[in-house]
Amino acid sequence: MFDDATTPDDDASDQPVDDVVNDSDASADVGQEPEAEEPEAEEPEAEEPEAEEPEAEEPEAEEPEAEEPEAEEPEAEEPEAEAEDEEGEDEEDEDEEDEDEEDEDEEDDESRLQWFVLKVTTNREKSIRQSLLRRIAREGLDEFFTEVIIPTENVVETKAGKKKVSEQKLFPGYLFVQMVLNDETWYLVRGTSGIGDFTGAGGKPVAMSDEEVSRMLGKEEEKEAEPARIKIDFSAGDVVKIKDGPFESFEGEIDEIDEASGKISVLIEIFGRHTPAELEYWQVEKV
Repeated sequence: MFDDATTPDDDASDQPVDDVVNDSDASADVGQEPEAEEPEAEEPEAEEPEAEEPEAEEPEAEEPEAEEPEAEEPEAEEPEAEAEDEEGEDEEDEDEEDEDEEDEDEEDDESRLQWFVLKVTTNREKSIRQSLLRRIAREGLDEFFTEVIIPTENVVETKAGKKKVSEQKLFPGYLFVQMVLNDETWYLVRGTSGIGDFTGAGGKPVAMSDEEVSRMLGKEEEKEAEPARIKIDFSAGDVVKIKDGPFESFEGEIDEIDEASGKISVLIEIFGRHTPAELEYWQVEKV
């Protein structure tokens, strides 16, 4: 009897267990459904950062980067300032070089021989030259002077039927001096009686150029090599009388004059015709 009474109890207890299990499973299923849906509801929440990413990208406009060129403007100006400084330094260097060159030129002028032209009293060139040479020797400045010359040329003249060679000044009223120009030599020259001044501009002595020296003083050097120049006091068309030679006492008109050879051509009348006769310039005289 005891066993039969317990069997139904066991069965009854078994039935509710299954039901409980089923109910618990069902309740578990019911309770779990919202839990599974919660992540699905959160997915948009997870997407919110994704939506915020563009907002975070707004600084990507990088306004500072746009300002970078503005910051670079002073940097671009720096080379200009440096270039200006360099240009200023270059100009200063050039000015210094020019000044140095001028100083060197002045030093060279004060240490080298140059030709100068002196204005002197006309017809006193020789005496003034001698006076200058004496002063140079007396002051002990011979090392600064090499030549003091009066450019001349030899000229053949005929007087009283005789030939005479004489010197004629090429540049009357001037002396040519080769010297070193400095304060001592300048005062010595200016203090010599008969000397007016150096030729130049604005009272400053100007040295002769090489071309001027060759042209003006070259004649002095050629004087010794060339024969004396003949001075002929006749002109074409002058009527002259022949005083020597086969046509002595004939009169005629000068047709041509050759100063280089000293000969003249005179048209004389022979047998009613004008015939040219070549004569030496000294064989005729004016009528």
